[in-house]
Amino acid sequence: MNAPAASVQIRRGGLYLSSAICDRYFTGLESVILLRNNNDLIILPVRHAASGGYLLKRRNGAGDRVVFAPDFFREQGMDDESACDFLARWEAEQAALVAKDLFL
Repeated sequence: MNAPAASVQIRRGGLYLSSAICDRYFTGLESVILLRNNNDLIILPVRHAASGGYLLKRRNGAGDRVVFAPDFFREQGMDDESACDFLARWEAEQAALVAKDLFL
C-alpha cells in the first residue's frame, strides 16, 4: 500500500520538500538521488554519503529542505525559471518518492 500524496515544488532549479516529507521519508539523510524514469521523477534516499547525490539543504528553522539541482532539471527540459507544484507518493516497491507524469 502506498502512502498518501505529498506536495512538492520545483522552483529556480530547486526541489522543495517540507519538513514533514523529510521527516517521514528522508530522516537523518543528507542527500538524495534524482532520476527520470519515462515521465516520472524518482527521488531516492541516499543512505551512505559516499554514494553521492544531491544535498538536502536546510532552508529554514522549520526544517524544510531544498535540493538544488538545476543541471538535472535542465537536462529534463526545464529552464531555471520553471516553477511547478506536484504530488509525489512513496512507492515501497521502488523505495523512493515518485512524482508520476511530471515530465509530460
